[in-house]
Amino acid sequence: MIRGIHHVAIHVRDMNKMVKFYREAFGFEVVGEPFEWENSEFIDKIVDVPGSAARGAMLRAGTCYLEMFQYKAPAPDVTRPLNPYDKGYTHFCVDATDIEHEYTRLKGLGMSFSQPAPIDVGHVKSIYGRDPEGNLIEVQQTAPHCEFGMEKLPPRAR
Repeated sequence: MIRGIHHVAIHVRDMNKMVKFYREAFGFEVVGEPFEWENSEFIDKIVDVPGSAARGAMLRAGTCYLEMFQYKAPAPDVTRPLNPYDKGYTHFCVDATDIEHEYTRLKGLGMSFSQPAPIDVGHVKSIYGRDPEGNLIEVQQTAPHCEFGMEKLPPRAR
């Protein structure tokens, strides 16, 4: 039985800088011990990347886990940040209770936004921005009547 998504993974160039950013920006904290590997056939098999070498950490904010990797081998095939229309996983979304405040706060922490303010769609206010390494993050605030808002979750999951 699938219970839901456990974590989203992100590859970063500077682990220390990005852990600090995600801690300050979104309240993520490292859980468990950070990890690393090199010359490990066992890990290469798990991640399906022969000759891999990386360090990583699992972070948590509320019920959301973020697994962060900094690979040193192999070199990435794509070095530019992904765009919303690119193939593959392109962003994750955080839910806010005061999106205008978060927009200003996140800009102060190094996020960049192409829009001057969040956009009100009716059931949700939303804005896409990029972390200091260019990874795409959506910030949203759902309206009380939104079918997929945090208010719709069972009390244990909020």
